[in-house]
Amino acid sequence: MSYTELTNTNESNGMLDAVDARTSLAGSNKMEILLFSIGSNEVFGINVFKVKEVTRGVRITKTPNMPQGVDGIVSLRGHVMPVLNLSRFMNLGDPSEQSVMMVAEYSRHVLGFLVKDVDRIIRVDWDKVRAAEGMMSGNSHLITAITELPNGTLVSILDVEQIMASAFGEAVVGQVEKVEGGHEKSVFFVDDSSVARKKIAEVLDKMGVKHIQAHNGLEAWNRLKGLADAAYSAGKDLHEQIQVILADAEMPEMDGYVLTQHIKSDRRFDNIPVVMHSSLSSEANRSMGKRVGVDYYVAKFDGLMLSETLRPLL
Repeated sequence: MSYTELTNTNESNGMLDAVDARTSLAGSNKMEILLFSIGSNEVFGINVFKVKEVTRGVRITKTPNMPQGVDGIVSLRGHVMPVLNLSRFMNLGDPSEQSVMMVAEYSRHVLGFLVKDVDRIIRVDWDKVRAAEGMMSGNSHLITAITELPNGTLVSILDVEQIMASAFGEAVVGQVEKVEGGHEKSVFFVDDSSVARKKIAEVLDKMGVKHIQAHNGLEAWNRLKGLADAAYSAGKDLHEQIQVILADAEMPEMDGYVLTQHIKSDRRFDNIPVVMHSSLSSEANRSMGKRVGVDYYVAKFDGLMLSETLRPLL
């Protein structure tokens, strides 16, 4: 079976206590999703590694000039964070019915998501997750992928990066210095988020570095194998064509951990470092990356930090 029900959220904080210990998922091509609703008939999901806490009955302080969908701010365990009402933001359900807050950490930022209710955590195989491209829903740009429960219910997995960009604006890349001889260097990168791909490409363009991109781990591995086959047939070292591989952690069809395992088990990629570029910034995720052979880790999204991580590798 592709899914395992792990727990019910009647003990919502307890179900997240062991998140940082779940490093056994590395290389298994599985992730854990917290299911929730916002009052519509749709079921939504968010990667458990993004969720720090689930709490009810929070007191929200209204503040002026907040972006659309932001109800205000809340102080929780030393963090003052904006609270995004997903019902209001996505124009689904009744905003007044949203009484459960999921505290999410994204790229070293903490944000509260107001939802109607949370259900349970499931474990899902990434190869059962499909990209959301082509969905007709008006919120399709806020959904990174879809999957299906054993009973046939579809789950829409939130694109937290796109939601953050839509609500608060895209990250500014800033000033990035060019790499000497960068026009002779190339980075292969893969990310399922269109926002992330756009920003990565912007950084690499400012560095003056060539780049090849893919939209998910399976597509990336197929393209990398094709490049390796072509280089081998031509009697060339693949490292002459690609100097760095930059991979997201969570992607449909094949995640970044399994992609890294494939790369590290193929001698043709021996001289090419793998950099994991992820919004999942906990130590557990870094440990997962190390277990499968990730060489470097950089948290999303800091254009300067990304460029400085890549620069010595180029």
